[in-house]
Amino acid sequence: MPEVIFPGPEGRLEGRYHPQKTKDAPIAIVLHPHPQFGGTMNNKVVYNLHYAFHKMGFNVLRFNFRGVGRSQGEYDQGVGELSDAASALDYLQSMNPNAKHCWVAGFSFGAWIGMQLLMRRPEITGFISVSPPANMYDFSFLAPCPSSGLMINGTADRVAPPVDTHALVDKLHEQKGITITHTEIEGSGHFFEEPHMDTMITCVDEYVRRRLTENTR
Repeated sequence: MPEVIFPGPEGRLEGRYHPQKTKDAPIAIVLHPHPQFGGTMNNKVVYNLHYAFHKMGFNVLRFNFRGVGRSQGEYDQGVGELSDAASALDYLQSMNPNAKHCWVAGFSFGAWIGMQLLMRRPEITGFISVSPPANMYDFSFLAPCPSSGLMINGTADRVAPPVDTHALVDKLHEQKGITITHTEIEGSGHFFEEPHMDTMITCVDEYVRRRLTENTR
């Protein structure tokens, strides 16, 4: 998979870009978990999400937030990381200016960043939020949430307890014009240890394929 270096707000950002041969394929970026707790673009969940989107026909980019791997800069409490994500989306769009669909997927801390990016970029048509840490971060900025998407978590998640995810989903369900789909993987922890990874990726695959045929927001 081609390694890419692209400009970010604090210097270069390191990523992996997986293009399609077909013209005007949809685009997706995948955001990794917390940089200060070992999160990188090579995290298993991120890696598997990346390949899932590529198999569905997307041009996919995953990258390291500032200060991770070969990405320049230092951890910035999520503020700078949101700017990094915006730069990554800019880069992906510059190479695919005619993409009809634009998706953002994030795992844990990356899910929080992804939802903030969703609020700032109206061209994003769908999102995947894996193990959203609703117990650690305030998601109240999703008012209203501009796009439909999938929230997925494990019932045995001790990092981001399901009760907090339920509360977040319930709040989003009250909004009109969008549909939040919520899936729980029975027995899975935060990181979707085997055999739960395949189950989670299958759920994502089925959801995204269905959305692509519906053409709804």
